[in-house]
Amino acid sequence: MESLKPKIVIVGAGNVGSTFAFSLMLSGLAREIVLIDKNELLVKGECMDLNHGLSFAHPTNIYAAGFEGCKDADIVVITAGANQKPGQSRTDLVKANVAIFKDIIPEITKHTTNAILLVVTNPVDILTYVTLKLSGFPSERVIGSGTVLDTARLKYMISEYSKVDASNIHAYIIGEHGDTELPVWSNATIGGVGIEDYCSVYAHKTNVRAELAEIFERVKNAAYQIIQAKGATNYSIGLALVKITRAIVRNENSILPVSTLITDLYGINDVCISIPALVNNTGVQQYMELNLSAHEQDLFKRSANTLKGFIEAIDL
Repeated sequence: MESLKPKIVIVGAGNVGSTFAFSLMLSGLAREIVLIDKNELLVKGECMDLNHGLSFAHPTNIYAAGFEGCKDADIVVITAGANQKPGQSRTDLVKANVAIFKDIIPEITKHTTNAILLVVTNPVDILTYVTLKLSGFPSERVIGSGTVLDTARLKYMISEYSKVDASNIHAYIIGEHGDTELPVWSNATIGGVGIEDYCSVYAHKTNVRAELAEIFERVKNAAYQIIQAKGATNYSIGLALVKITRAIVRNENSILPVSTLITDLYGINDVCISIPALVNNTGVQQYMELNLSAHEQDLFKRSANTLKGFIEAIDL
């Protein structure tokens, strides 16, 4: 990625796509932001609204286009897809969004073979794998947003609990972005001190293990609560996408728990799942093999096998 101010395409101008476009405009990272959506009136309105605020932000060329807008893109961010409806099973959601991706991905790759593809649509791990297979791109250039937001939620809630700045908290959620995700407590630290020790000694907590378990349950259920309250999550995922984009554009070598293709990790193969990975202008340069406890390894394998069960049922 040679340009310091890249062209970034957003496929899907709904809540997440439009919020990301707004956050990206404010960040100043892009020279061009292209919005693509089947609802041409919606996407035209979003672009008009964004452009009217440009004098308060950074010079950026923001416009709507068809899939031809993917030409010369540095990053294509895919937020398009069906949302899970009340009473709809996860299996039904998978089928609906796989069908949408079978239309979208060939249209993208018709116009670019060099971009990094960043998948956001849920179920993100499954759709990252689908994108990888449909695009034929190398695995380092197909990334899912994964558990980057889940991890941010965890750090925020631990920060509130321990009264420590979230930037001093190092803890990850890994696995599926969904019901089988898991926190890596064995590697979690605050200021270099093991998280349980810190909370016991310095935050004067007396029931740390149970309270951390409760925090994780709140993290896991946060999206459901937000969706029930306001219909969608958009602000925090928009900011998470800016963080991933910045890591790519600025070649930051950031370690982020993105969804990426796993080959021979704890005996797991051929599945896209979230694990801390080094992200730079090549995409995912490598993922980390964390020193997980035996229990955490079992939970991670369970999460991977859950995803593989869905993938095996997909007709690619």
